[in-house]
Amino acid sequence: MGEVEVITAAGDFWRRVADEVADDLAVDAIDRERAGKPPSDEVERLRESGLPAVLAPPGPDGRGTGWRDACAVVRRVAAADGSVGELLGRHYVLSWSARFFADPERAAVLEERAAREGWLWAGDTGAPGPLPRGDLPGPTLAPAADGGGHLLLDGHRALPTAVNEADRLVVDAVCAVTHEPVVVVVDARHPRIGRDQPHDRLGQRLTGAGTVHFDGVPVAAADVLGPACRDEDMTPPHSALAPLALGLMLTQVALGVAEGALAEARDLGRSARHARPSHDDADLLLAYGELALALHTASAVTDRATAAMADALAAGPALDHERRADTAAQVAVAGTVTAKAALLTGERVLALTDAEGVDRFWRNVLALVDRGPAGPTMRAIGDHYLNTARGGAPSAPWPVRYGG
Repeated sequence: MGEVEVITAAGDFWRRVADEVADDLAVDAIDRERAGKPPSDEVERLRESGLPAVLAPPGPDGRGTGWRDACAVVRRVAAADGSVGELLGRHYVLSWSARFFADPERAAVLEERAAREGWLWAGDTGAPGPLPRGDLPGPTLAPAADGGGHLLLDGHRALPTAVNEADRLVVDAVCAVTHEPVVVVVDARHPRIGRDQPHDRLGQRLTGAGTVHFDGVPVAAADVLGPACRDEDMTPPHSALAPLALGLMLTQVALGVAEGALAEARDLGRSARHARPSHDDADLLLAYGELALALHTASAVTDRATAAMADALAAGPALDHERRADTAAQVAVAGTVTAKAALLTGERVLALTDAEGVDRFWRNVLALVDRGPAGPTMRAIGDHYLNTARGGAPSAPWPVRYGG
């Protein structure tokens, strides 16, 4: 059996596992969302299923598969529980941090250990976090005063998922020597790491978001992966994929939440129509038709962006700026189309049914989707289209949009 066939078989297996996990999460989704507790139980369900290992390097044990399958898994889980979908999606992107920022040898060693020990990842990849804490200084990395050669991490970072459940954290820190941002891997269980979690989130309440506090946490030189992704012109194209990969994964989560909302509204609507048959439902059919069309369109565009991202990731360090820019364009289109479809679906589902718990989909969409002006993204898409037609490259960096 060839490599492509092995990966495809593994992908089919993991999609079936994702369906089983989603069905399990859907059973008590309303009660868990209402309780708003840290996602310890949810993470345990993921670990038992093996889903965190989907993007581990493929091997003879069938453990890992590819980017397309990971996105499909996240979307299916998010349809049942948007918070768990986001936690899992961010874990997948962060599990590739070494590939984005470190040399291949270091990446291979780190990924092998992560797969062997079953790490769950949390952190950030140089993208703005959804929990700004302007009152707290960001992390800094400085040589230890004892001259032993190791580094110390101090400061604070607001993280969107799994602050209590993660095994490893990936954070940006400013190097005290060079004053440049670097990407650092930290053992999340170290006793010099503190954490607190908010209790008043409107949506995505079960992601395990919170603020971590670093108080002289030792960092080995090998755990400084490399420069953070800040300036696209100065960053290698394959490293500059990191924030795009995160943006696309959050698009998958938002689309999954919207698809879950429409499916639940459909099932409730079928039950209501069976109990009270009516021949005067033309407006209802029109409403469902419009929402189904919006989500089918978003799905098609997102699938295209996912394929482009998978190809760009496969290119690794050989990726060039032009191909990275084209991938960015497709990710931006997918995010824009999905945001509109998800917002429309979340709002209309509330009007279509008044069943208990359906509002959680709308609140989750609001937490995931940036509702700010779409002009900068639309202008960037137009700029790319015009410049590509002339054989040029975009003249401005792509705005990456995140929920908040």
